[in-house]
Amino acid sequence: MKVVVSIGGSVLAPDLEPDRVRAYADVIEGLVANGHRVGVVVGGGTVARDYITTARELGANEMQLDQLGIDVTRLNAQLLIAAMGEMAAPTPPETYEDAGTAMHRGDVPVMGGVAPAQTTDAVSAVLAEYVNADLLVYATSVPGVFSADPNEDDDATKFTEMTPDELVDIIADIEMDAGSNAPVDLLAGKVIQRAGLRAIVLDGTDPDAVARAVDENDHDGTEILPVMADE
Repeated sequence: MKVVVSIGGSVLAPDLEPDRVRAYADVIEGLVANGHRVGVVVGGGTVARDYITTARELGANEMQLDQLGIDVTRLNAQLLIAAMGEMAAPTPPETYEDAGTAMHRGDVPVMGGVAPAQTTDAVSAVLAEYVNADLLVYATSVPGVFSADPNEDDDATKFTEMTPDELVDIIADIEMDAGSNAPVDLLAGKVIQRAGLRAIVLDGTDPDAVARAVDENDHDGTEILPVMADE
């Protein structure tokens, strides 16, 4: 199976802890050993937010802040590359073409951000679309997709399954509320929708949850299932 795994920066390297990075490296290596072709995208997490906050106070504009965030995602990607050794492509690919080429030759590309105004949520979805992935896994700090932001609404309920159309509607509603956090951003949802991708949003604080989701289709998150043409 061809799989893209999106790992949030705060999930991969909370407080820059090496044990979590090693655990994710072990998971990715295990997926490859089980016959999967894997691409990885890594977010910026708390470190990126801290840099962006400081740079904003120093007068950086939004374009500069975006570029700073991209740089941090690539640093996080290099941590995972270091842990994976020769199994990973040696540097974070900066284009989807380079990432696809790495997967084709049997390496694991570990990407960070690509362009300003585009989150790694969206990068993951575009990479999955580009390589015709069978599955896109979002390893996040939340256990799935909810009817509303669970941090803001005590009545929010978690979906076990949903369609891409339903995902986009939910994200759009959540993102309209200032300060609320959607599980993935709207652009990512739109790419999942247009590409008909199968995706899983799950709590990635346990790296083994990703392995179980890919190898056994066993997870406690939310599965986004494309609508078949004849449905």
